[in-house]
Amino acid sequence: MTTETVAPLTFIRRGQPVTLRNVPPDRTLLEVLREDLHLSATKEGCGEGDCGACTVVLGEAVGGQLQYKAVNSCIRLAHSVAGMAVFTADDLAAPNGALHPVQEALVQCHGSQCGFCTPGFVMSLFGMYQNSAGQPIGREQAQVDLSGNLCRCTGYRPILDAAETMHSLPLPAGCAVDGPTTLAALQALKPQPSEDAAYLRPTTLASLLQQRARFPQAQVVAGCTDVGLWVTKLHKRFERVLDVTATHELRQIHTHPDHIAIGAAVSLTDAFAALVHERPQLKTFSQRFAGLPVRNAGTLGGNVANGSPIGDSMPLLIALGARVELMRWQATPEGGEIAPRELPLEDLYTGYRTNVMQADELLCWIKVPRPGSPAFMRVYKISKRFDDDISAVCLAIQMTLQDGAVQHISIGAGGVAATPARARQTEAALRGQPWNADTVMTAMAALRAEFQPISDMRASATYRHTVLGNLLQRFWLESQGMTAINLENIQTLEALA
Repeated sequence: MTTETVAPLTFIRRGQPVTLRNVPPDRTLLEVLREDLHLSATKEGCGEGDCGACTVVLGEAVGGQLQYKAVNSCIRLAHSVAGMAVFTADDLAAPNGALHPVQEALVQCHGSQCGFCTPGFVMSLFGMYQNSAGQPIGREQAQVDLSGNLCRCTGYRPILDAAETMHSLPLPAGCAVDGPTTLAALQALKPQPSEDAAYLRPTTLASLLQQRARFPQAQVVAGCTDVGLWVTKLHKRFERVLDVTATHELRQIHTHPDHIAIGAAVSLTDAFAALVHERPQLKTFSQRFAGLPVRNAGTLGGNVANGSPIGDSMPLLIALGARVELMRWQATPEGGEIAPRELPLEDLYTGYRTNVMQADELLCWIKVPRPGSPAFMRVYKISKRFDDDISAVCLAIQMTLQDGAVQHISIGAGGVAATPARARQTEAALRGQPWNADTVMTAMAALRAEFQPISDMRASATYRHTVLGNLLQRFWLESQGMTAINLENIQTLEALA
């Protein structure tokens, strides 16, 4: 692979196109901003998408309007922003030095101390500011949206004050985003996809599958929230990358009578919104999946295809009875056609980060059954931090009772085996049994016996083993009305004031 096969990278900054040539397919957006464009306000922190110091905002034309999303530039591959608008902390102040309201609010509320994390907070606040349509931001929403930005000095109270204050401050001339100009600039871009480029970003499903068949060794990426770490931490290099996020068909969510179909390129933010719309009890869990910049970049399809045993979406989807649709391009006398196959999500995995997909296959759709008969559902995430952390144990349970007995039960578990798994033996121990304390005690023992977790940096095997059974007991207690044991139902002193 030579630099001549790398297509130029063009995006919009300050309403004008920026074109860079010979950007390697595995170069990150942060590297391009800091090293190529010398935009040093965007900071390099953890290199994992965890601290938020590198946060930028991407603008994309959706339905004739600009849609803004805060993302981590440290793990975002640069070519993935082709055809988008990129906003950084260098771009907010007016030419005469007047501060944008999000910056001025941080100054007035004393929301910055060491200053290293501040540009990331500024950009997350800017994304909130642009998406709020002029409406004030509530403290609860600000806390959710800022969960992907870590502060070690000032603390969150003055930063949350700034989020509540920013809309009351004047917007100086030169600080406002010229939406029509930016939209026009985006629409004027004419991407010229190359069939032999080092960074492939097909726009149709047929072309995506054809490229997968042609280049089975290419690294497939979606939001790069994990693959990006292979670049920054493992120093992996990719000669060719196949990006699914521009594929129009896979950016859709379709609602059918018995299920919703979520395309593999749908962001975690949008996918969880669709799931929460049908099951409001999933709201807290959806907000605990990483931080907002990761959810904005990552995709549900990528999380599932990645197959990490601590990926939080899989236990939930397994408990919901989700299925996945795999697709490949099949040659025919007429030229070719899409060949699909479908299977339960839990049958996708064969071992640690291994699955049944063939070399030319891609995971394209996740099909989640819609709610049917009344069911009691809970998802439990156990982690060292409440926000923006990876699970030590994740357990999802969905149960339907009939005449006091367990009619249907489905249990998905994460962090306790080499793959996300379905607790089939525990389900069998519960199905048809009276839903009482004795049944639960028997099922707790079955659940603990079904998995042999390991010890690692997040938790010991003994801890995971103990917690696994305890979560089933917690499910029993909540089914009896003891909902106050949930953290989301505990109000802080500040909230009560």
